[in-house]
Amino acid sequence: MLRDLPQAERPRERMMQYGAEALSQAELLAILLRTGTRRESAIAVAQRIVGQAGGLRRLVDMGVEELIEIKGVGPAKAIQLKAAIELGRRMSASRLGEPIVIRSPQDAAELLSEQLRYLQKEHFVCLFLNTKNHVIAQETLSIGSLNASIVHPREVFRAAIKLSSASIVCAHNHPSGDPAPSPEDIAITKRLVEAGRIVGIDVLDHIVVGDGSFVSLKERGLM
Repeated sequence: MLRDLPQAERPRERMMQYGAEALSQAELLAILLRTGTRRESAIAVAQRIVGQAGGLRRLVDMGVEELIEIKGVGPAKAIQLKAAIELGRRMSASRLGEPIVIRSPQDAAELLSEQLRYLQKEHFVCLFLNTKNHVIAQETLSIGSLNASIVHPREVFRAAIKLSSASIVCAHNHPSGDPAPSPEDIAITKRLVEAGRIVGIDVLDHIVVGDGSFVSLKERGLM
């Protein structure tokens, strides 16, 4: 149990003394969990969570029900973990109250890469822009399998019209880490561009996010 550890080895005391950056992943998780079980300390439970998830990256993509299946993690602990992960995701996307402007593929990639790069399923996301290219909304429109994400132009432009968007930027992740566009990526992009012409909403780009890199279909001349 944590109370049986020397004071200097307890995660909260170590964080107070050395700062959060000095703690291991398991120690940081243990602080969120607060308590363990009768037989295991919070650190031991945290280590098991990381192990069963297959690493911190995959933990990001686990749902509350999946977390509850791990021994020692009840609904309250699972919700605490998901809340902390969501706060981190929102922090990575935040901008000190300034409007987010998309002027280039790099701008879109910087906004979305940290949100998408660790996910273990393909997430198809749209940024909805006004006439000044300010982001007025962001929405996940499809979550696919490990290697495929299916999205219909109808869903994309229904959301765009509802938000009175002037243009959109599409993005999705490749869980493999390789952002090279697939033939399916190119095909759906061309369908979206054509549908956008019909309804009068420009598709500015489609960004494919990998692990630490991205590809702009616009820059590649694939749309």
